[in-house]
Parts: sequence; C-alpha cells; structure tokens
Amino acid sequence: MLTAVFSLTGALVFGAADFLGGLAAKRISALLATAVAALSGVVLLLLALPLLGGEWTAHDVLWGAISGVVGCIGIALLYACLAIGPMSILSPTTAVVSAIVPVLYGLVVGGERFGPIGYWGLGLALVAVVLVGFVPERGAVRPSLRGILMAVGSGAAIGGFYIAIDQTSDESGIVPLILNRGVNAALMFAAVAIVAVVAAARARRVRAVVDAGAVTRPSAGLTADASGGRMPRAARPALAAGIRLAVACGVVDATANALLLFGIRAGDLSIAAVLGAMYPAGTILLAALVLRERIAPVQWAGLVLALAAAAMLALA
Repeated sequence: MLTAVFSLTGALVFGAADFLGGLAAKRISALLATAVAALSGVVLLLLALPLLGGEWTAHDVLWGAISGVVGCIGIALLYACLAIGPMSILSPTTAVVSAIVPVLYGLVVGGERFGPIGYWGLGLALVAVVLVGFVPERGAVRPSLRGILMAVGSGAAIGGFYIAIDQTSDESGIVPLILNRGVNAALMFAAVAIVAVVAAARARRVRAVVDAGAVTRPSAGLTADASGGRMPRAARPALAAGIRLAVACGVVDATANALLLFGIRAGDLSIAAVLGAMYPAGTILLAALVLRERIAPVQWAGLVLALAAAAMLALA
C-alpha cells in the first residue's frame, strides 16, 4: 500500500518537474537547465538531511554516485527531447521504457513474485502509459525520429537509476539521493563549462576573421562585435526566466525522487517503477493547461486505466 502511495504521488510530482525542465530547456540549454536543477535539488536535500536522516557508508555512497551518473544521462536526454516536443508523446515514451527495464530486472534478477492481481496490475499499468502517449487523431503532432531515439535512451537510463538506487540500504535515508544530485550537478556543470569554452574559442576565431576583413577591406563594413562577446541585453530576460524555471524544477524533482525512493524501499522495485512511470500524467495535464497541447480521448482513457492499475498494485 505504501509503495503505491509513495510511488504514484512521486510520479505526479516528477511529471511537474519534467514540465518545468522542458520549459527551462526552451529558454536556456538543456545542459544548463539540468545542471541548475541538480544543484538546487542537492541544496534542498542537504537542508532536509537533518530532518530525514541517513547513514553514510561506502556501499550506499557508491551506488548513489552510480545512480547520479546514469540519472544524469537520462534526465539530460529527457529535457532535451521535451524541448523538441511534443511533450505529450515523448514523455510517455520515456516512461514506458523506464518502467520495462526495472520490471524485467525485478522479475528476472530480483526474483520478485506477485499474486495474479499484481501481474494484471503491472500489465494494465504499462498499457495505461502507452495509451497516455498515443495520439491517433488526424493532424496530431508527431515526434521526430531524433526525439523518439532520445526518449528511448532517456527511459533506459532512468530505468537504470531505479535499479541502482534500489541497491542502497534503508539505513542510508536520503544520502544516496544527495550523492545522485551532487554527481549529476558536477557532471552537468562540467559539460556546460566545456561547451562554453568551445563556444568562446569559436567566437574568437570569428572575430579574428572579422577583424582581418575590417583591416584589409574597410569598405566592406565588417567590424568586430561592439559587445565584446557579451550576452545581448534582449537575451537576458530569457536567461533569467530559464534559470528560475530550472531552480524550481530541481526543487520539485528532488521532492519527487525522495517520494520514489521511499516507494522503492516500502515494497517491490517492479511496482514502484511501473507506478513511477505514470509521471507523464502530470506533464501532459500541465502541457494542456499551460501550452494548450491537445489531450486525445484515448489519453484520458489511459489516465483512468492508470488509476485502476495503481489500485490493483496497491492490493498486490
């Protein structure tokens, strides 16, 4: 019962985080959005550590760090594909893959077994996730091949995060999540720095060409950028808005991950993972309300099936 409650609640909160992350990635780069979100998340978790507690052991620190590397790949791909859009299809695609990977691990490697209602609930949940992302109407927006491949890769990595975090002990509390967010932030800021260095080097080469043209052919009207490479004033509001959205995303994402961690520890990995995969519901509803993206009738049916599956899994 607790697994179903924690996991489904965490999924809805996670969907809101994905929506905020997708909006942030439209205003700033997906790398920067992920880095800022991870940093704000680890700050929140560190503040919550005295309240929630947790033991620091080499085993839990290692698996927390591994989950951070895998999760970093998954979340970066997720935000990037959500920025491409449409959110209402790519988010559920990621969710299906992210559910299948840990379910197979739990059943094959972990030896998890359920009663008949449990297996029916797992199957119904996967169907629900597929229906939520299915848009059959004529003229509906279809995702690009690039977006689909990124969504599948993201789902596989997120599934790996579930498996890695499941290896940690109950006594570790939220310590693995702190390592997860910390490693995520370090990797993403390193990636941002590399991209910035490459961009700066490219800009210097362009200015060198422009300066050479201005000296040898003054009539061409080619001059160096008067801004000195600084960000145009018009772009600053978008950057500030993107940063704010990324910070909010990190806070919401850390909360969702804590709920999902509690769900995993309260019961079976398979149940927690498949219910956690319901997060597209939150993303889709917010996308419909804020971005006016269309929700097809079959998607509403998927949401109803998702609730039914959650009830069946709560009884499993």
